[in-house]
Amino acid sequence: MRPEERAAAYGAGEAGLVHEVEGYLLAQAHREQARHEAEDFCAELPWLTTAQAEEVVQRYIRRRTDLTRRMLLDTAERAAQLRQEYETRYATLRRDLLTRHAACACALLAGTGAVSTFVCLLSR
Repeated sequence: MRPEERAAAYGAGEAGLVHEVEGYLLAQAHREQARHEAEDFCAELPWLTTAQAEEVVQRYIRRRTDLTRRMLLDTAERAAQLRQEYETRYATLRRDLLTRHAACACALLAGTGAVSTFVCLLSR
């Protein structure tokens, strides 16, 4: 089930809470993954003291979290830009389609009127 579907299942009021909890859980999972990677890295460096290893782990987690935050913000910004571009393009296409349909309807109406007039003139 997609996040939108989950949010819709709980109603509009709870949708924000669902997204907030989901974001929190994803952030915690990411933090735990970063911690495991840092601990694995420190395990390969046996000369580090416990305090040094813990500092390396904390610094790695902080840098990785900052990097992920920047990447997510960049991605969200780009998504907003793309959405605006697509909405603008959709509006343009929709306007052009409406213009073409109106032109075709006018041409059809004018043609029908001309044929009707011609038939009326021939029948006299």
